[in-house]
Amino acid sequence: MTTVRLSDQDNVVTAIKPLEIGSDGATQLIPRGHKMAVADIAKGAPVRKYAQIIGYAAEDIAKGAHVHTHNLEFRGVDTEYEFSTNLHPAPKATTQDTFMGYKRATGRVGTRNYIAVLTSVNCSATAARMIAAHFTPDTLADYPNVDGVVAFVHGTGCGMAGSGDGFEALQRVMWGYAKNPNIGGVLMAGLGCEMNQIDWLVEAYGLKPGPLFQSMNIQDVGGLQKTISLGIKKIQEMLPVVNASTREEVPASELMVALQCGGSDAWSGVTANPAVGHACDLLVAQGGTGVLAETPEIYGAEHLLTARAIDRATGDKLLGLIDWWEDYTARNMGSMDNNPSPGNKKGGLTTILEKSLGAAAKGGTTPLMGVYKYAEPVTAKGFTFMDSPGYDPVSVTGQIASGCNLVCFTTGRGSAFGAKPSPSMKVATNTEMYSRLSDDMDINAGTILSDGKSVEDVGREIYEMWLRMASGELSKSEAQGLGDYEFVPWQIGATM
Repeated sequence: MTTVRLSDQDNVVTAIKPLEIGSDGATQLIPRGHKMAVADIAKGAPVRKYAQIIGYAAEDIAKGAHVHTHNLEFRGVDTEYEFSTNLHPAPKATTQDTFMGYKRATGRVGTRNYIAVLTSVNCSATAARMIAAHFTPDTLADYPNVDGVVAFVHGTGCGMAGSGDGFEALQRVMWGYAKNPNIGGVLMAGLGCEMNQIDWLVEAYGLKPGPLFQSMNIQDVGGLQKTISLGIKKIQEMLPVVNASTREEVPASELMVALQCGGSDAWSGVTANPAVGHACDLLVAQGGTGVLAETPEIYGAEHLLTARAIDRATGDKLLGLIDWWEDYTARNMGSMDNNPSPGNKKGGLTTILEKSLGAAAKGGTTPLMGVYKYAEPVTAKGFTFMDSPGYDPVSVTGQIASGCNLVCFTTGRGSAFGAKPSPSMKVATNTEMYSRLSDDMDINAGTILSDGKSVEDVGREIYEMWLRMASGELSKSEAQGLGDYEFVPWQIGATM
């Protein structure tokens, strides 16, 4: 087999390995993962993959020709939306799966047990990093149940409006990290005069100061060095309390998994993403939650999700996000087709419509139970969606703030992504890349093509690793120490 055709309605196929097409000395190379026409396609006619339109022929395309950016153009697709017409609840689980997690006083369950140093503003970032750096593995040797002390710093918090989308998103991120079940203790550090006041956050979100939630401002404490010393003292006092938490057996329903992709290629929608979708279905059957994100990367596939929306209000909420993004990109003189990236295109993806159809597969097949703003707490069980950009660190930051205690990240081009406090696993879409980046990949979904494994078999493998990771097994990114620099709150609006 040299090509894959995903639907009888498709007029293109995807090359599994490089192909040379032609005769009489005139040949054309079709790179691995790229598309080839299986019929003549007239200029202006739709090009179909996954039984959906992924763009329109920019010129007449002959049968057997390479189909990519040189002859395929993006246009918005007029869609007739249906709501709640494709509802398939997950089959009832035959066993109750469990993992070993940290039960919190809130009733939620963590998969890790970190102490977080959160900053309200860029001005306190250095103090936070120096506080966290004090707590080396040797320093923490007497606290085996503490996974580490992590500084979550960012480049905003001032020079911004004190209300509106940007301010509210930042506050939701801070609140969400402070309340994430993978965090056992919190120290918030500010400068004192910033727009994003810690006191406002505490009041607005009902955070209660105590042994495991403390705050301080550099201006009040008396400068950088005194702030660092005080921060170290406060965390030293937290350590015995956080260390007192131990893992205990809990149901898989306590897992909330961030479904993410980055460095996608043509195989993402064929192997890794559908396999993650099956894993999500298995989790939903246990009563757990999957959180899909990256609104620009479901653009063109949103009609598939509205048909799965549990009700009309949920579907309309998703379409409202699409409308906002179309306006947002237009105001900033961009296009929704600015994504795919150059790497995505090298891997065979041509338009955002094609990329989105593959990306949406991470959400599996069960009903869409809720749609949420960026970093808004996800309260529904089952498959859900959270608004975010397609930029991986920004999107995952929002998902963790929304409550995700695990991250599952698919990649075709390759990635070394990791996140804290929620451990991240990476799923490779193809065997060639998996072998080349084996130190960074946890699961090889490329075996669906190279070894004939089923999507369901690989999905089960992914799901079982979720349970092991939740119980403390390190993913490859986690074992390499990734995650300290991937905290990137979404900056929306003007910097003043």
